[in-house]
Amino acid sequence: MSEITIKIDGKECKTKEGEFILNVARANDIFIPAICYLTRCSPTLACRLCLVEADGKQVYACNAKAKDGMEITTLTDNIAKERRAIMGVYDVNHPLQCGVCDQSGECELQNYTLEMGVDEQHYAIKDIQRESKEWGLIHYDPGLCIVCERCVTVCKDMIGDAALKTVPRGGEALDKELKNSMPKDAYAMWNKLNKSLIGPATGETLECTDCGECIAVCPVGALVSSDFQYTSNAWELTSIPAACAHCSAGCHLYYDVKHTSIDNPEPKIYRVKNEWNYVSLCGAGRFGYDFENRVEGKDEKAFDRALEAFKKADTIRFGSAITNEEALILQHLKTKHGYRLVNEDARRFQKFMAAYGSVTGTNLWNGDLDAVHRSDFVVSIGSQLKSDNPRARFAFNNAIKMNKGAGLYFHPIKDPVVEGFGKNLMAINHKPGLEEAALYLILDLFGDRESLPKDVVKYLDSFHKKGKKTIEETVKEKVVEKVTKKVKDEETGEEKEVIEEVTKMVPKKVKKEVEADINTLLGILDAPEDFDDRMAKMLAKKESFSIILGEDLINHPKAENLAKLAGMIEKYTDFKVVVLPSRTNTLGVSLICDLDEEPGEYVIGYNAAGDFILSASGRGDLDMPALNQQEGTFTNVDKRVVPTYVALPYKGYVLNDIANALGLRAGLTVDYTAALPEAKGFRPLKFDDLPNHYTNKGEEIRGYHLDVKKVEKAKKIAAGKIDRKGALKGEIAYRCNPVLQFNEFTQRAHEIATDAKLQLSPEKMESLGLKEGERVRITLPEGSVELAVTSDKFIGGEIVMVPDFDPAIETERLFSANRYQNVTIEKV
Repeated sequence: MSEITIKIDGKECKTKEGEFILNVARANDIFIPAICYLTRCSPTLACRLCLVEADGKQVYACNAKAKDGMEITTLTDNIAKERRAIMGVYDVNHPLQCGVCDQSGECELQNYTLEMGVDEQHYAIKDIQRESKEWGLIHYDPGLCIVCERCVTVCKDMIGDAALKTVPRGGEALDKELKNSMPKDAYAMWNKLNKSLIGPATGETLECTDCGECIAVCPVGALVSSDFQYTSNAWELTSIPAACAHCSAGCHLYYDVKHTSIDNPEPKIYRVKNEWNYVSLCGAGRFGYDFENRVEGKDEKAFDRALEAFKKADTIRFGSAITNEEALILQHLKTKHGYRLVNEDARRFQKFMAAYGSVTGTNLWNGDLDAVHRSDFVVSIGSQLKSDNPRARFAFNNAIKMNKGAGLYFHPIKDPVVEGFGKNLMAINHKPGLEEAALYLILDLFGDRESLPKDVVKYLDSFHKKGKKTIEETVKEKVVEKVTKKVKDEETGEEKEVIEEVTKMVPKKVKKEVEADINTLLGILDAPEDFDDRMAKMLAKKESFSIILGEDLINHPKAENLAKLAGMIEKYTDFKVVVLPSRTNTLGVSLICDLDEEPGEYVIGYNAAGDFILSASGRGDLDMPALNQQEGTFTNVDKRVVPTYVALPYKGYVLNDIANALGLRAGLTVDYTAALPEAKGFRPLKFDDLPNHYTNKGEEIRGYHLDVKKVEKAKKIAAGKIDRKGALKGEIAYRCNPVLQFNEFTQRAHEIATDAKLQLSPEKMESLGLKEGERVRITLPEGSVELAVTSDKFIGGEIVMVPDFDPAIETERLFSANRYQNVTIEKV
């Protein structure tokens, strides 16, 4: 779209043709009131407050599109009258319980009522009883609901659950005389409000993935966290900015903190908020906040034992849920004392990116999740999106819903949530182990054959053959019908029936065989028979392409070849590539640390197994702070170094204390922020100099982007062939967490705490003859584990899911370098 110039209240504003006026105003710091509109979602026209005058005509800024030269006035006498009347009817029957309402102090209804000067009431209507609802983690009070539909819109357009809708209110109809006596927009809004409430899209219970984004966007106190309700006034809370510690998205959030009680002055996190206009948050980030490690003070004896352990250790094994600064401390300890550094997760990622870079010549991928949001054709391969990286799932859904986009979702496990994104998404549930075929298919469909290596082109051509294909087409068929008509006899004037033959051309669908190019890759992947026809329709007028590559590719027996194919997609197609790091700071660790393959004889474990364990969950020999008790940075999926801050105090020792005792010298852990390796793309910026906000345009000003570095390319790009024998058959288990669980820290959070269970689709549960809660033994090549079973309505098919958020399961050992394993399942 071309750049245009419009004027809003005399101010020249540059924008893209077709942008909504309201978004242009917000991006240029011009205030236009709006309750119902969400920047990244479709307009609903529910509130009508955004009325403006464009070129002399009144329009709604949320759905009127900017045109070059357009002149807009945001306020006239008539617009002010309309807005005031709208706020007047919003306040009709709205409960006067601001003193105890959880939204009081942050309530948009309060703000706009004051902004519009509503100080008297002109309208009245009999109200109805509206009972509150408990929807699991979410409390809905319909008495406070103003039916702005923001919750419905964000659930559909951003999250992809589409779990909410407007339902009948059952109120009395408005007096028709009001239609002529009050401003038309106020009447229309009130008429709609009086007919509607919010309810689950299906049944009486809310069937969703519990992201809680509806809570975030609710302008009043209608939707709140069940746990937070009536626990604090908004103005008592201190908002601590931070980055979510649970997955590699590193989403921006605020921990809202105050004292625990009158008797207990210790700070406590009461809730989590997010900048919902610019970025969404999953349920783990929103509800899994209280994973802190509270200790009474510094345990000097345990610290001395730790130092003795470090003196005899030859290995430090650690997880990826650490800050960049801690990773650099570990690297310095390796350099100074020769420790082996073992992190299986980050080491696999390192190797994957090394193979990737041997093709692209760079150390990082070329896309990010913002590019996915802006795309109109998105592909995902190798990721169970809603569990691995919810923000990637939100971006995928948003691209389809808002950009009239389309997409392909390759994954062995059937996913009803992703499939519900829209008709323009094709889900291909291939066999585990055939991820190479999916990447080759993308190269075959979108690769530049003139630039691709000749042996790759030759291999792709080998999947094409001439053959017969049955197609269905519509033809016009001549049909003669006998029609009985009544005609009047001109002589007698009597009516009589006459049969006439009428010829019609009737459309008819016929099947026929035609000569066609048969792509055998589609058969390998079990793609739908109508794949070619659907793709042709889906690709029409598509201009911006993104592909999401997930953990299944990194944790795969043929990860090196998959990485090279992924690199070819970046190099030889128009796709922006996003590689999803598997853990909180996998990317940062992989860039900072020189990692070893195998541990030595004596292992220090930092949030990992070892002979002596440093633990941020309180399960080890020496306590460490959790990530909500630390200051530092993460490196997220968008290749951005983002700051996180201390939400809760920590009274014990930190890794920096041990490092200093072992000969390093830094007053604070964040003193290492400016020393992060520039050769890997980091910048020499001090922690306190890192920005952390969003602009009104939605620009993310958090930390900084890594500088992409050149790496040595392979002299010849060689890709291996598809290993069809590697496709797993039989009983298969997949290492993947349920929604809301990522690690032992989400397991600790009181709102979402749960026991690890074997997840089965409802149909798999039935086929095995199992009941909810029964225990089974899952036997894998590397060992066995006993788990209770649970039916998961958010998955389908035959593959069962073994979670890895509970360290007791030892999934790293059981699944080694492959997320899929053949198993036997038997009742205990």
